[in-house]
Amino acid sequence: MTNEPTVILTCVDGSTYTDSVCAHAAWASQRAGAPVQVLHVQAPHTTPPVDYTGAIGVGAQTTLLEQLARVDEQRGKLDQQKGKLILEHARAQLAAAGTAMLPALHRWGSLVETLTELESAAQLIVLGKRGEHADFARLHLGSNLERVVRAAHTPILVCSRAYKRINRFVIADDGGPSAQKAISYVASQPLLKGLACHVLTIGPANEHAHGILATATNILKQNGFAVQAHIQQGRPDEVIAAFTEANDIDLLVMGAYGHSQIRNLIIGSTTSAMLRSCRIPVLLFR
Repeated sequence: MTNEPTVILTCVDGSTYTDSVCAHAAWASQRAGAPVQVLHVQAPHTTPPVDYTGAIGVGAQTTLLEQLARVDEQRGKLDQQKGKLILEHARAQLAAAGTAMLPALHRWGSLVETLTELESAAQLIVLGKRGEHADFARLHLGSNLERVVRAAHTPILVCSRAYKRINRFVIADDGGPSAQKAISYVASQPLLKGLACHVLTIGPANEHAHGILATATNILKQNGFAVQAHIQQGRPDEVIAAFTEANDIDLLVMGAYGHSQIRNLIIGSTTSAMLRSCRIPVLLFR
């Protein structure tokens, strides 16, 4: 007997996205009926070895190395305290929203490796679009985002900078495996039940495109969704951006990876451009 993944694993780093991440996690927890587990991963400081031989005397070198060791120790203590404060703030935000929580996790090392270790217990990973060092660089994505998307097999909710209540969503559907996974998840899980649903495919309005839409629409309708289906032509990132704005969409759902125009967004520069400019959260499936 295997345990079904139940946790909303929520990554916080102290950036200005933290409150939005917590608000989206609280929303997902309420919709999915699953507890939140907050995770903060502290990247270790690495000081490259330096050979001081010949530059300073042996006694001075020993003194300097001892001072550097004390600085590293103090930095580690400060980082530990910083991580504790970040987790306390996140938990306070979630508690104020009445969110059920598991004990928080404070880890050291790589975010990608940590999520790879923990994701089997998670039904959803929630994280911000940009990290703590990218708050004021609007055109810079968080350095971990692409690596996490490439590595994770669990659905990932990439949060926008500000939380807005989610009432309607669109699935960007190209008929590929990751898009089918997204549709299956939406149809079978409670996260998006009862919300206004659109399905969008990009390309010529031919038999193939109509077939993709018909398959998705049938699955979703059989599971209680009222679906509006659309076919539009153009550059995928531009079409998706314009569609979400014109239809007041609150959440974009799409597959990651593959060879189609839409799925290639996640690994090419087009994806980076779309995620940079997209002001709504994106739910990604691989």
